[in-house]
Amino acid sequence: MRSTTKLLSTVTDQQIDLNDFAGGAGYLFVRDGVGVAGRGVAARVGREKVESVLKEIDDSNSSGVDGAGPIAIGCIPFISSNAHDFVIPKIVVGKTESGQQWVTQIDDSRFDFVPPKKTKSVAASFSVNHGVTIEHYLEAVRLTAKAVGENRLTKAVIARDIFVTTDKSFDIAAIMQRLRASFGSSYRYLVDGFIGASPELLIAVSGNQVSSHPLAGTAPRTGNVVADQKIAETLIASTKNQLEHRIVIDMVHDTLLPWCSYLDWQAEPSIVAVANVQHLGTEISGQLSEPRPSVLELAYALSPTPALGGAPRDAALAQISLVEGMSRGRYGGAVGYFNRHGDGRFAVSIRCAEFDQGRTTARLFAGGGIVADSEPESELAETQAKFQAMLAALIRP
Repeated sequence: MRSTTKLLSTVTDQQIDLNDFAGGAGYLFVRDGVGVAGRGVAARVGREKVESVLKEIDDSNSSGVDGAGPIAIGCIPFISSNAHDFVIPKIVVGKTESGQQWVTQIDDSRFDFVPPKKTKSVAASFSVNHGVTIEHYLEAVRLTAKAVGENRLTKAVIARDIFVTTDKSFDIAAIMQRLRASFGSSYRYLVDGFIGASPELLIAVSGNQVSSHPLAGTAPRTGNVVADQKIAETLIASTKNQLEHRIVIDMVHDTLLPWCSYLDWQAEPSIVAVANVQHLGTEISGQLSEPRPSVLELAYALSPTPALGGAPRDAALAQISLVEGMSRGRYGGAVGYFNRHGDGRFAVSIRCAEFDQGRTTARLFAGGGIVADSEPESELAETQAKFQAMLAALIRP
């Protein structure tokens, strides 16, 4: 394959909104307007060959933008050994933090973007049904807390799913616009009918710089500043949530350290607030040693993190398989993109929805970390709070 990469200003004098370019059928990974959007499929490639296929593309790059060029985008499923692939889009538009926009076209693909017209909302009816029943979920939490109390594992994340069905097809482009309005500072993604707005950066690599921002420990937000501050203070003081968070930080740190010449992290977690919930978060950053790994290699090493799996990993995954009662698919894994140099970003694939082929049913997921003193009813309430972000985007006109 051959490609050309140019500054967008040499192709068109308009700035392009990445959400608009991806539409409802393209590919998107963006946060605060910075990221990539793609259209068309130049190739679908499995894990083993995708990096070499990217490197083999003969790219003529006149953009002057570091890292611009062909990309691959995709999801690592929760069980990373399950079959999956990555897409190399035919056309990619990228936007950097400095505001530069570039476009890459592979082979004979044509760049003919026309901004979409606003469409009228269509009245629709919705029904919400449980996948995993409430009773099953509560028992799974109880059994997992018991297993942790008996020292069979340190933590496991137990999740549940719901199905939202409509009598009209979901407008994915409109849903992505709603997510941008409410969750612009989250990592918003669209890959083959899988969408979401994740607040959690799994891993980012730019040159020899590496960073991660793990989250674990969650509390609701009310919209009242004073009340939310009190909830945040309680969250920080919570032994249960601090323990859950520490497990995640230690795993990410210990996994990255062998690849780094140095690695630093915040001494204490801070509050990361999104529209409907708030989390404990810790920023981790460092410098990679040579030969440096690609962001894809690090994403596989980290996924699933204890924030979505547990610790020790094998014991937690065994517990999840034993009691959870569903197949997670792409939920709880990682979603992101990378270029031919091994640079890129992956977010943890949470706050997500997966659509059926007809786009009349969406499957949503939510879970929480279970330790010895976890209370089933409290964990249920946490999942209900986490569902609200995507439910609102799906159902709101």
